[in-house]
Amino acid sequence: MNRVFPVLVLLLVSTGGTGAEDPNLDKVRKAIATKLPGVEAVTPSAVPGLYQLQKGQSFAYVTGDGRYLIQGDMVDLVTGELITEKQRRTVRLAALKEFGPKSVIEFAPKKPKYTVTVFTDIDCGYCRKLHSEMSEYHDQGIAVRYLFFPRSGPDTESFSKAESVWCSKDRKEALTQAKLGLPIKAPSTCSNPILKHYETADALGVDATPTMILPDGEVVRGYVPAAALASRLATGDWRQAQSGTPAP
Repeated sequence: MNRVFPVLVLLLVSTGGTGAEDPNLDKVRKAIATKLPGVEAVTPSAVPGLYQLQKGQSFAYVTGDGRYLIQGDMVDLVTGELITEKQRRTVRLAALKEFGPKSVIEFAPKKPKYTVTVFTDIDCGYCRKLHSEMSEYHDQGIAVRYLFFPRSGPDTESFSKAESVWCSKDRKEALTQAKLGLPIKAPSTCSNPILKHYETADALGVDATPTMILPDGEVVRGYVPAAALASRLATGDWRQAQSGTPAP
């Protein structure tokens, strides 16, 4: 996980204030470094006197004397803002920025309205269902940007299939064929980003496929029909959308 998050830690520190602004911050950081050495970032929180601790996708809060740890998400009951979740979304989106167009396989309509990142597994049933309905997502203006998360892990058949797809001359066609259960003739020995995809998914807490990350950084675990996903993307509201269905 540490490979993925150094830039993100710097991002959180830069948005959370500095020791010059909060004279108590250095004291808290020293206390946490002694008591919780695995913490990656300590920054002021939205609540005066509380400090935010961050390690990957995990967040907690500590009192100004470094004595009391508070676990759980912070929510502003006046505005409804999901303060802790907003930080997680920042981390997710920053991680995904590491993957440019040459490091993903993207299926997009001519004029996409939205781009959704999907962690996929070639052998996952609902991943195959999602892919078989790609034209429906395109009709809704949704582009699908694939990263691989073979759930069985490295050095397994599913992982090799993903590498073979990447090593194919036409990656999009190879992925479509693989999701139909057809063999891929390309070798799995070319230079490829599959392990980096996998490690990033693991660091972000992905544990099922398909897992979608929406443009605002929200995570959706499982398959969601195109129309329901388009409704969520257009309105920011899941009340009219169907819940996601993760792979068996």
